[in-house]
Amino acid sequence: MNYRKVFFALTLVMVLALTVACAGGGGGGAAPTAAPAASKGEINVGSLNDLTGATSDVGKDYALGVQEAVKWINENGGINGKTIKLFQYDYGYRVPEAQTIYKRFRDFDKVVAVLGWGTGDTSALSPTINQDKMPYVSASYAGELTDPAKTPYNLFAAPDYSTSARAALTAWYEEVWKKDARFASEQSGKPRFIAFYQKSSPYSSAPIKALKEQATLLGFEIGADQDVALTALDTKSQVLAAKDFKPHVVWHGNTTNSVATALKDAKALALGADHLVNTYGYDENLPKLAGDAAEGVMGIAVAAFYGENIKFMDTVVASAKKYNPNTPQDTRLIHTVKAWANTLVLREAMTRADKAGKLNGEGIRAAFEELKDFDIGLGVTPLTWSSSDHRATGQVRIYQIKGGKFNLLKQMDMKAKYASDWPKWIGY
Repeated sequence: MNYRKVFFALTLVMVLALTVACAGGGGGGAAPTAAPAASKGEINVGSLNDLTGATSDVGKDYALGVQEAVKWINENGGINGKTIKLFQYDYGYRVPEAQTIYKRFRDFDKVVAVLGWGTGDTSALSPTINQDKMPYVSASYAGELTDPAKTPYNLFAAPDYSTSARAALTAWYEEVWKKDARFASEQSGKPRFIAFYQKSSPYSSAPIKALKEQATLLGFEIGADQDVALTALDTKSQVLAAKDFKPHVVWHGNTTNSVATALKDAKALALGADHLVNTYGYDENLPKLAGDAAEGVMGIAVAAFYGENIKFMDTVVASAKKYNPNTPQDTRLIHTVKAWANTLVLREAMTRADKAGKLNGEGIRAAFEELKDFDIGLGVTPLTWSSSDHRATGQVRIYQIKGGKFNLLKQMDMKAKYASDWPKWIGY
């Protein structure tokens, strides 16, 4: 089966599904008349998604997860009996479009919170979000969004990209470089590391500073970055440039389609390196797209893979079947689970804020910062926010693909492992 063709064919189906689901609630067309946020027992929430842009290979699945989670919440008590009215829009991964839609959220849809998407748009909006005191629970896990002194209304239910990248490189160093017989004759020297990512992409470049700092801390030799587009269909020139450096391990910072291309080209050109992949490049489609080039590839999973036998996953799967029956189950991904995680923690914060009579930006933020070791299941490690630190967790799970399946290689508690460094790592 040509999975790329299947994914692109499903795009239209997903766009239509989201538009129909949001009809009357801002899913397209003319702007609705401004209304109070909780009129008629409704709470308005915005959702900004990429269904057609450079990250739509992972964005479509996330968008469906948001939609399904909100429908399930509404059918299971809502927010203290109040219904969430979801305003969901595709912005094509374009920052100007995101800024325009955010204004619509604020000025016309009168939302009390936003479920966001990309790093570039989330970061660009952060000054406005701060001014508006708008809780913004984004699918971007950029470290720069975790310092409440700078971005007090940005939140997410996952380890940040920088912490995850540090953990992945450390896991490879400890579990592979130090133990694998392939490297026995070289362990007296320095392991060589190189990064493949789109330099101009805020998502792809977000953890690079931290990653290189960790590489230096561990004693790596660092090669020149290879600039690989998020939409790359050919990476042979980058692989050949990297081959001159003879890396032992390569970091991939793009989304799945681009990462699969790089893995296949690396195998075809005998790069001979191991591979580490950031969370939005590491999903169930990767072994399908990359084939045997994905074997042994390590990556970060901030939640359980779709359909795993784990707490609350039965609800996620049942909701997908119920609310989007025309979307094949074998195309659903871990990004649906991430969407549920963000939506469920927002639900919890809104529920607490509403009970306190403070269903507004400051009240929702305060409710987040009261959550300690909050367990939502779904393979997400317990989450804690505070008024001084919005890094919800320092726990990172690193997996390895074996026989086309994802196997947990190591779980690292970076907060505990690097206790003295942890405070100064906040915010990047």
